[in-house]
Amino acid sequence: MAFDRLTCPACGATVRNYRNPIPTVDVIIELNGRMVLIERRNPPYGWALPGGFVDYGETLEQAAIREAREETSLEIYDLKLLGCYSDPARDRRIHTITTVFVAQGSGIPHAADDAVNLQLFTTDHLPTNLCFDHGAILQDYLRKAQRVSG
Repeated sequence: MAFDRLTCPACGATVRNYRNPIPTVDVIIELNGRMVLIERRNPPYGWALPGGFVDYGETLEQAAIREAREETSLEIYDLKLLGCYSDPARDRRIHTITTVFVAQGSGIPHAADDAVNLQLFTTDHLPTNLCFDHGAILQDYLRKAQRVSG
């Protein structure tokens, strides 16, 4: 188990500081037959699914709705779980575990917060410079969509 040792400021005892993966959410937003992707304002740069870190006291669903609104200005609804992705190398900055939802979007998309740009993409014209493991996530999404429609 990976941990560091800390000194308790109150009593001086040595305590363990456990390092755990950080929970995040990502959302595949379907809007008018296309998917919403954001171009990241911060490193790592490139195109990504809207998403981010889960705040303390927040459910995964609440975090997905908040992050979608913050980054795309869209309201989302009809959230469905696509899956969870936990490869320790999925984010080179820190070990994260993401829960990915698929949702419908409503409103006028506009890049905000951590997004410098936003575009709607069809499934056959996705950008090649996707961040994190979002390429693999989108491939899973497309495979699942094919099974449902086929």
